[in-house]
Amino acid sequence: MKLRFVLGAIVLAGCLGWAGSTLIPTSPALRPDATQPAPPPANPTPLAWQAERIWIAGEGAPGLQDGVAAQARFADPYGVVADAMGKLYVADAGENNRIRVMTADGTVSTLAGSKEGFEDGTGSAAAFNTPSGLALDATGNLYVADTGNHAIRKITPQGVVSTVAGTGQPGLRDGPATAAQFNGPLAVAVGRDGSLYVADTYNDRIRVIQPDGNVTTLAGGPHPGHQDGPGGNALFDMPCALALDHAGNLWIADTRNRAIRKLAPNGEVSTFAQAPEQDRESPLRRPLGLAISRDGSLYVGDASGGRILQLAPTGEQAILIGETDLADSFARPSGLTLDNQGMLVVADAQATRLYRLRPKAAPGQPTTASPVPPAPVIALPNTAGRWPVKPQYDWHEVVGTVGEVRGNFRGERRDHLHSGLDIQADVGAEVLAIADAKVSDPLATWGFGNLSEGLGLDTLSYIHMRVGRTAQNKVLDPTRFLLLSDTTGKPNRMRVRRGTRFKAGEVLGTVNGMAHVHMGLTLGGIQRNAIELGFRGFTDQIAPTIDRIQLAGTDGQTFTRGADGRIQIPHGVNGVQIVVDAWDKVDRNLPRRRLGLHSLGFQILRRDGTPAPGFEHPRMNIDFGSLPLDDQAVKTAYADNSGITVHGSTATRFLYVATHLVRDGRAEIGSWQPATLPAGDYTLRIIAMDYAGNMTTQGNEIPVTLL
Repeated sequence: MKLRFVLGAIVLAGCLGWAGSTLIPTSPALRPDATQPAPPPANPTPLAWQAERIWIAGEGAPGLQDGVAAQARFADPYGVVADAMGKLYVADAGENNRIRVMTADGTVSTLAGSKEGFEDGTGSAAAFNTPSGLALDATGNLYVADTGNHAIRKITPQGVVSTVAGTGQPGLRDGPATAAQFNGPLAVAVGRDGSLYVADTYNDRIRVIQPDGNVTTLAGGPHPGHQDGPGGNALFDMPCALALDHAGNLWIADTRNRAIRKLAPNGEVSTFAQAPEQDRESPLRRPLGLAISRDGSLYVGDASGGRILQLAPTGEQAILIGETDLADSFARPSGLTLDNQGMLVVADAQATRLYRLRPKAAPGQPTTASPVPPAPVIALPNTAGRWPVKPQYDWHEVVGTVGEVRGNFRGERRDHLHSGLDIQADVGAEVLAIADAKVSDPLATWGFGNLSEGLGLDTLSYIHMRVGRTAQNKVLDPTRFLLLSDTTGKPNRMRVRRGTRFKAGEVLGTVNGMAHVHMGLTLGGIQRNAIELGFRGFTDQIAPTIDRIQLAGTDGQTFTRGADGRIQIPHGVNGVQIVVDAWDKVDRNLPRRRLGLHSLGFQILRRDGTPAPGFEHPRMNIDFGSLPLDDQAVKTAYADNSGITVHGSTATRFLYVATHLVRDGRAEIGSWQPATLPAGDYTLRIIAMDYAGNMTTQGNEIPVTLL
């Protein structure tokens, strides 16, 4: 079921032409290459149409490879735009720094770019630095928001690259294009008169390059914020995407404000939709990509849950795809465009793939959709065994692992599943990069001044530190760490631009009051266990410990033990829940340290020790190799009374519900159904394993009798 959401009295929706289950190519998205406004289609797309995701290009592992779409590789396909002939242009940043093109027959090639740099020229002679947003004009010229060069570039149909505006240095300066300055622009759009609209992201402004080459500021002020009104009074907070409609309105994904804004032709800025700052349930939490159809329907790529939202002019919102199922979500849907057939194309930058969305076939009708193939093995960052604190090549204590239950500071013991590896460190110690990295996420920092403050560097994240600051809160490197202050002069934000590079061993910040560094690893958009990185000196030869196994009916019914010590379970009970109190240790850790398991399951054995029917293999229902997107999955994996409110405040309890499913990005309630077995005596065996493969052999079996 697709959900509908209303924010206040505001709703947004997307409308392609629609007839039955087929998208009609009524027109491409209103791009600036349209010369006349056309009337909206007669049959607008219904809200919350049933979408399916079709993979069209990208093998799924970072790299540089042209050729057939299925084998093509991208490094960071951030922006995408379609032309009237069916070509897709892709801004491929990361280590590639190229503009790629995919023709209608599915062939991928490189249009321009080679090494990272700032050079004009033809084809491979040109150089870009982290290209992001793209736009086309009526004559086929392609415009590029060249983020790392703080410039807007132009590529002719012949592949000749020139600089439209920007000096290559960050700044804020209006005037002639050759002298104008931008600060990490992420998006560009083209007006019918040839004006270029720029989301000057790290200046929190909307700029325009007029046809005569003069650069002016349309909207935005001296500091980030949220304020509507005339352009000069309006405030934005990291605008990351733009789209023009047929009426000349400029739509803006105001990313850190969690909002969609509108800049009208008269210069008035208004808010069309916005999620409350602390609302964790709203689908509109981190809008990165934006596309608009001719009838004024908006589509938003929201990075917080990997969703594509449909936003209707009436004020409603609907999630088209990407709710809580990892297999049906995007990693970072940064680029959106409508192709020449009216279908929505999505550039999933973190998964390094391109997709189309189209209507699902009606029940009973055949579908040509094929499953998305698994990505090839993705290489781990080259850490050389480093730890994120000094000494980088010596052992440090691990104090938390992936999948552990975590609480919050509001008293909830089961708030979320822990997604990384916690490494003990003294408060104030320097946090060091463990591998070379380039920032890919426009919002690479979060939680300024809070215990959860962190920094994302490509596939790695470093959390629980003062990002870019010493223990005395002095900025480490003002060219890379951009400290912002509020209107009173009090520091309130640290930014690190998309495209910023760091070398292994460089200082990223200092450990805050949490007294550990949380290391996260994400490959291809999937969270992985950071233990895979291979920290020097880390070993684990200790099997997990099971303290207790509890059985109860799904309706709360308790069971008794017979005189022979066996748990008596009525044969007709409507499901049994199995809760296992277990924990793990690793070599050299303090004796008091309890860590979580990597996987857990159960098996039913006959009295002679052979597997019961249906249990030829253990049911390994819990496996934290790939975490679900939904934070509520923690309450599926763990029973009540698990966890702690604040890390380190008391002993952690891990009460795993072995009959529930939490693995492969999914979370589902389940139970053991004894009625599937004949009455008699059995043994319930628990399989508890850590990441190293150590498996407990003590206290893991309970004799039961099915009455």
